[in-house]
Amino acid sequence: MFENLTDKLERSFKILKGEGKITEINVAETLKEIRRALIDADVNYKVAKTFTDQVKQKALGQDVLTAVKPGQMMTKIVRDELAQLMGGTATDIKLEGNPAVILIAGLQGSGKTTFSGKLASLLKSKKGRQVLLVAGDVYRPAAIDQLKVLGQQIGVEVYTEEGNKNPVQIAENAIAYARQKSYNTVIVDTAGRLAVDEAMMQEITAIKAAVKPCETLFVVDSMTGQDAVNTAKEFNDRLDFDGVVLTKLDGDTRGGAAISIRSVVDKPLKFISSGEKMDALQVFHPERMADRILGMGDVVSLVERAQEQYDEEAARKLKKKLVKDQFNFNDFIDQINQIKKMGNLKDIASMIPGMGKMLQNVDIPDDAFKQTEAIISSMTPAEREKPEIINAKRRERIAKGSGTTLADVNRLMKQFEETRKMMKMVAGGGLQQRMQQMRRGGMRR
Repeated sequence: MFENLTDKLERSFKILKGEGKITEINVAETLKEIRRALIDADVNYKVAKTFTDQVKQKALGQDVLTAVKPGQMMTKIVRDELAQLMGGTATDIKLEGNPAVILIAGLQGSGKTTFSGKLASLLKSKKGRQVLLVAGDVYRPAAIDQLKVLGQQIGVEVYTEEGNKNPVQIAENAIAYARQKSYNTVIVDTAGRLAVDEAMMQEITAIKAAVKPCETLFVVDSMTGQDAVNTAKEFNDRLDFDGVVLTKLDGDTRGGAAISIRSVVDKPLKFISSGEKMDALQVFHPERMADRILGMGDVVSLVERAQEQYDEEAARKLKKKLVKDQFNFNDFIDQINQIKKMGNLKDIASMIPGMGKMLQNVDIPDDAFKQTEAIISSMTPAEREKPEIINAKRRERIAKGSGTTLADVNRLMKQFEETRKMMKMVAGGGLQQRMQQMRRGGMRR
């Protein structure tokens, strides 16, 4: 995500290397490169120009402290302005009314139906809402079937009316049904078109007037760049939506939509979505996105994801096992499952400062742990509980049973032993003691 833009912005900051102060002369070339990088990322030209003018105004004449280089100072200014351009702070979703009605709109192929499922999952799991999904796309049978499948995955009921071609009536009936069944949240998935047309706009406007949603969210494919911004403007002029959702951020997105859309339509970005998994939805935080665009990672989001999977009691038991050197393959596979629950591996790694650039051309498949899981699954319960009994003969059997090679099994055994040693050292405080010893040794020298 945003790799090309990140690279170009980093190159532009290097122009200021060695300068003692940011001046109009030495900042001109940097701003020119920043503007070019933004336009190449499909940011609206007027937005890019206004942005660089604001950066210039804030940067000119600033004294560069001894400990801070001009390039670093400019990076900080650009980061703050980028965050402000994208909204400044996160905007929460409104859940007002009984039931609270959320209307989903957008073009065909933007990811509305998948987002509807993801939002239902998020509201159910994190906010404790009783959610009803409504299949309001009466023109595409596949959309109704897709919503049913998603509803089954996340344990949320999907309201449909087979044969009814009136989406306004379906939405009204769904709300009445929600009240009857004590659902406090209704998410209405609507039909999209390949392009904005009058019939589509009239239909979505009629649905909004009938159901009076507390939130109308416009879903846009981030890979469409500036086209996404133009479409959002047309929708907002007619629909006056409450917020924007950016989907497919795991694709080859140049970042233009994320950066431009707030200033063009003056509506907040509320969610960002990547991948097909139902938990791959995040609240949009402008400051964190600015950090990621500038290659600084997003440690806060990474920690939040980890905390969601954190079980205090399980962690206490694991620490006790580590100290006693009883960490086994059952614990190992549990740790892998926790990592997998956090989301796409490349996306997680890119949240670590500096890792995004290192992994730019590296493909990390979603099934990266598949071989490891196959090998561990081929072990007997006794072998998983006591890895030390796995001798050469057992390793050969495990390799055949998992469809891997003996070299693969040996490699995993070595990785497991290294992981066990490191985790034991951390749990027992040995790592801190080792560092203190090294520091004392360095002082004696």
